[in-house]
Amino acid sequence: MDPLDLARWQFGITTVYHFLMVPLTIGLGLVVAVMQTLWVRTGREQYLRMTKFWGKLFLINFIMGVATGIVQEFQFGMAWSEYSRFVGDVFGAPLALEALIAFFLESVFLGVWIFGWGRVPRRLHLAAIWCAVIGAHLSAYFIMTANAFMQHPVGYEVVDGRPVLNDIGAVLANPIVLTHFPHTIAGSWAVAGGFLLGISWYHLWKRRRDGIDTVDEHGRVVVGTTGSKARDRLDHRVWITSLRAGAAVAIVGFLGTAFTGHAQAQQMIEFQPTKMASAEAACHDGTAFSVLTLGDLGAGDRTTCTDVTTVIELPGLLSYLAYEDFTTPVPGLNSLLPDFEERYGTHLPDDPLYGERAGAPIDYQPLMEVTYWGFRLMITFGGLGALAGALTLWMTRRGTVPDSRGWTATAVASIGAPFAANVAGWVFTEMGRQPFVVYPNPAMGVDEVYMFTAAAVSPGVSAQEVLASLIVLVGIYAVLLVVEVVLMVRYVRGGVPAGMPELTADEHRDPDEDRHDRDDVLAFAY
Repeated sequence: MDPLDLARWQFGITTVYHFLMVPLTIGLGLVVAVMQTLWVRTGREQYLRMTKFWGKLFLINFIMGVATGIVQEFQFGMAWSEYSRFVGDVFGAPLALEALIAFFLESVFLGVWIFGWGRVPRRLHLAAIWCAVIGAHLSAYFIMTANAFMQHPVGYEVVDGRPVLNDIGAVLANPIVLTHFPHTIAGSWAVAGGFLLGISWYHLWKRRRDGIDTVDEHGRVVVGTTGSKARDRLDHRVWITSLRAGAAVAIVGFLGTAFTGHAQAQQMIEFQPTKMASAEAACHDGTAFSVLTLGDLGAGDRTTCTDVTTVIELPGLLSYLAYEDFTTPVPGLNSLLPDFEERYGTHLPDDPLYGERAGAPIDYQPLMEVTYWGFRLMITFGGLGALAGALTLWMTRRGTVPDSRGWTATAVASIGAPFAANVAGWVFTEMGRQPFVVYPNPAMGVDEVYMFTAAAVSPGVSAQEVLASLIVLVGIYAVLLVVEVVLMVRYVRGGVPAGMPELTADEHRDPDEDRHDRDDVLAFAY
């Protein structure tokens, strides 16, 4: 067992799991803040109900995000100490800003929002959720600034072979973060939109199934009520508004990722050309975008890249993505790899830092099957989320959803599409950087900084130790996953009263239900 491979699996698994919470926290937090703003401005109860219900789900996700995120920074010292030592002077600055400013702002004002219902004036209470949302966005920006240094190092000088921060402005304005951040925010909107869409569809379908809402001869909804505030006419308004808003947000989010993704493609050509070529399975220079490439993308002679065949392609599109024209060829791997070997060597240095890997050949071609399919899965799942939004707007134009289990199952399943797109995008971004953990930036001059991933792993950590921590963390995260899913399902099924138990406080409930409410682990929230 190679501790490097195990350490990469450990970091990949824990980071991907944590990242499932991040876009939902960012996107749903913004949605909840807008809902509360509408309530404060209009006084309409439907917006209060929406704020409380979606806010409860936001809190569950936020808590789990914090619990899983704590592990991330510890891993830098546990399994990646050489990487931490190498980039710590630069990397530590944005991480410190994230902890001292962004997370502090986010957590403190979220606490005010949780405990301030009925205790803080409405406008101040509204300001608290907006401060928390701004903190979440700042947190994402600072984290992505740190990641951007790995993709394209700037703002440093070299002292004793290590990069030392000398321009915090350059680090914070790294061109990579200026495109990746809006791309991530747009992806978060897509996640939040799909989340609203699937859950709201489910509740509207339940109202149809239970006979509360019907349709007339023209297919228009006839809103009914059971006499309970939990299933009244306003309840229908909550779900149809959330549904259509979620569909719109999902579409806007996808369009945002498309436009910002175009800017990222142009950066990849300039800063990380091997990633772009690998994403296209492009062995040779060309202008066409590959829709489908067949062959063994992960085997064969990777130094000559000959084992792939493009079956379907769109002429000129790749050049447009990269250069905004249809004729300029985009470099392929067979042109790029010899240049990288000349610049950075053909073998890892004979250095004790590399352990048994010292002197091993360097493969500058990113893992093609991951980058190629990761890029296409990102686009496909993102498009499916937007398609679900467009279909929803059309199918609910008369005020309700079809009384169909099949459509309901499809709508609920569509919640996962933007999550999958986000995960595929991040896997593509990070795997495409290999074999570098810090990608070189030749524009910085002769003292260019880069670091091979093989040199980043902690030299004093054995494979058995990394494997043990991997098993423990996967087990803990599996338990946390079960906890989150159970809590989410419980509160989703409970509907608006799960966030506003006062709606049914005066209605008859048996003693077991009363005791159950007192045991609510999130009762403190409101």
